[in-house]
Amino acid sequence: MNSSEPQGPPPSARILQLVTAGWLAQAVSVAAALGIADELAEGPRPVDQIAKAVDAHPPTLYRLLRACADAGLLIELDGQLFALTETGEALRTDGPGSMRHFAMWTGLAAERQTWTELARSVRTGEPAFATVHGREVFEYMGAHPDAATVFDKAMTEASSQIIAPVVAAYDFGAFAAIVDVGGGRGALLAAILAANPNTRGVLFDQPGVIAAAGGSLAGAPPAVAARTTLATGDFFASVPAGGDAYLLSNILHDWDDERSRRILVNCREAMAPGGRVLLVEAVLPERPVRAAPPAGAPPALMVSLMDLDMLVLNGGRQRSAAEFAALLGQAGLRLTRVVPGGFCSVVEAVLG
Repeated sequence: MNSSEPQGPPPSARILQLVTAGWLAQAVSVAAALGIADELAEGPRPVDQIAKAVDAHPPTLYRLLRACADAGLLIELDGQLFALTETGEALRTDGPGSMRHFAMWTGLAAERQTWTELARSVRTGEPAFATVHGREVFEYMGAHPDAATVFDKAMTEASSQIIAPVVAAYDFGAFAAIVDVGGGRGALLAAILAANPNTRGVLFDQPGVIAAAGGSLAGAPPAVAARTTLATGDFFASVPAGGDAYLLSNILHDWDDERSRRILVNCREAMAPGGRVLLVEAVLPERPVRAAPPAGAPPALMVSLMDLDMLVLNGGRQRSAAEFAALLGQAGLRLTRVVPGGFCSVVEAVLG
C-alpha cells in the first residue's frame, strides 16, 4: 500500500467511534426533546436566549449545543450563537422530513433501557422489553401515554419517509380493493388511493387506532375518504374478506415467525381469487453483502440494527428475501418478486 494514501483511523479509534455512538444518539435525542431546532427556526440565537426558551442551564446547554455542532446538526458562530444546518432542520417539529419525535423516542427509557439487555436476548432469542420494564411493549404503551404519544409520532415520521418512494415504485392501481392490515392512521393507504383514483381501500386496525385515523385521512383529497372504509379487529384472529391486495406495511417485522405466519394465513384465507399479499418492509440484503445497496435503499448496517431493535423490543425481526420466501411458503403463499421502493421494498406474494 502506498504510504501517501489517506489512512482511516486505527482500529482502536474506530472501536471508540462505534461504542460512543450511543452517547451521540442520546445527545441528539435530548436536543430534540428540548425543542432546540424549533427555537432556531427563525435564525441564529445566543445560548442564553435558547436556554431561557427551553428552561435549561445556559453553561450546560452550551456543552450540549457544542456537541450537536460537532455532529453537524448546528453551526456555532462567534459569541456562542448557534444556527441550524440542513441536517438540523430535520429536528424541527414542522421541518421538512421531520424526525424530531423519532429522535426523542430513541432516548426514552422504553427504548434505550431495553437495549441494555441485548446480551440476554442474544443468548436466549427472547425479547428484552418485559425483563426491563415488567410488561410487554404494547401493554407498557397503554400504561405510559406520554411514551405512547412520542412513539406514535415517531412511527408516523418514519413512515412518511417511505411512502412516496413505495407509491411510485409499485403499481397499486392494478387492484380494485386494497385492505391495509394494521394500517394505523392510514397515511400510506391515503397516498396510494390519491395516486390511483379507481382503487378503493379498507383501513383495518384495532378500535383505538381506527378511532384516531380520521385525522390522517382528512388531510387527503375528499375522494380518498369517500373510497375508504374503516374496519376494526385483531389481525391474529381475522382480517376483512374480499380484498384484491392485502397490504402490510412494517407489520411482520414486529413479530416472530409463528405470529407472522398467523397473520399471513388470515390474509391468504380472506383475499379474493387472484389476490396479492404486499409486504412493505426494509429487506435485509443477502449475506455476505457484496455490493452497495441501490440508490435510496438503507445501508446494510441500518437494517441489521433495526433487526436487533425488533428483537429486544418485541421478538420481531427484519428478513431477507429468502427468509420472506420461506415464511410466505409456510403460510401457503408464494413470493413472486421484490420491488425496491427506496428505504423499503414491496415484497409481493400470491397463493402458493
